[in-house]
Amino acid sequence: MKIHTLTGVDNYFEDFQVGDAMKHARSKTLEPLEQVLITNIVMNSAAGHFDEEMMKGTAFGKRLSFGGVNIAMFVGLASQDTAENAICELGMDKIRLKGPVFHGDTLTAYTEVIEKRPAEREDAGIVHFRHYGVKQDGSEVFEAERTVLIKRRSHWGIR
Repeated sequence: MKIHTLTGVDNYFEDFQVGDAMKHARSKTLEPLEQVLITNIVMNSAAGHFDEEMMKGTAFGKRLSFGGVNIAMFVGLASQDTAENAICELGMDKIRLKGPVFHGDTLTAYTEVIEKRPAEREDAGIVHFRHYGVKQDGSEVFEAERTVLIKRRSHWGIR
């Protein structure tokens, strides 16, 4: 599988091919601010996210990042390449949080194109992606599939 990085202008429907794989250009180190603020806003009061002292006595040894934050980070990192020319997000499923993420972990996203098909409108097409997320040690901690309605260059691109 060839891994490449898109340039920001190469992400119209025509540019994606089934089997394409890409490493997204940016990674993100998870800050306590993201974890604590968002976890508080959504009132996820699970001790695994809130109670540092209790978590010291577990196999993890410290608080875990809230999975919703991790999902948002990985999809956000992938979106510049996979949704810059999106008209509509059609769905996301098969979400799997596959390992622990902690404050200070650096997250990197990868994407594979697993399906591409015409849409009911001529100015766009549908692309089905599989997103992967890894930590700085190379361990895979996230996977999901996402379907996006993407503009066709022939109708929306620079002529």
